[in-house]
Amino acid sequence: MEIEYRRLPGHEQRFRQRLLEDDGHCVVTLLESAELPGPVRAGERVILEPGAPVVWFTFRGLWHDVGRFHLRDGTFTGFYANVLTPVEMNGDRWRTIDLCLDVWLGADGAVQVLDEDELAEAERRGWAGAETAARARREADELVTGARAGNWPPPPLHEWTLERARMAAAHPTEGRTSP
Repeated sequence: MEIEYRRLPGHEQRFRQRLLEDDGHCVVTLLESAELPGPVRAGERVILEPGAPVVWFTFRGLWHDVGRFHLRDGTFTGFYANVLTPVEMNGDRWRTIDLCLDVWLGADGAVQVLDEDELAEAERRGWAGAETAARARREADELVTGARAGNWPPPPLHEWTLERARMAAAHPTEGRTSP
């Protein structure tokens, strides 16, 4: 499947991922090797490296998706939520707009909101309207509140380890459901 991922003000990236499961609410995909210009960091900590795998969870109608991030060697680093517009799913082609904010829940339990400065700039420059920016901030706040209360991410995201994802990718007809 291919995801058209627009970043404000209009930069576009396309990602090809392998569909693992679709239960009608959440779609699980695997990006076996992240194509990145350099490591992704939360503060000083590297949370995703070029060439590292990511198990992605995309939810119908929600304003975020979630990645289980790893290092190249497969070490789990934590959960990374992109705040975005609800994903438009048309068969194996999806579209969404990144709303700048990200929520990081490290494997150590630390929670933080990332890229608040990017959303403020997008709002200031008119790339994101006040209503959209407010919606993005509410989504990030809800995720942080849920993480601190131990309610986020939900159990299925803990169950879909990298090992399980790779097993599902190796046996694509087992366990796959669709809406």
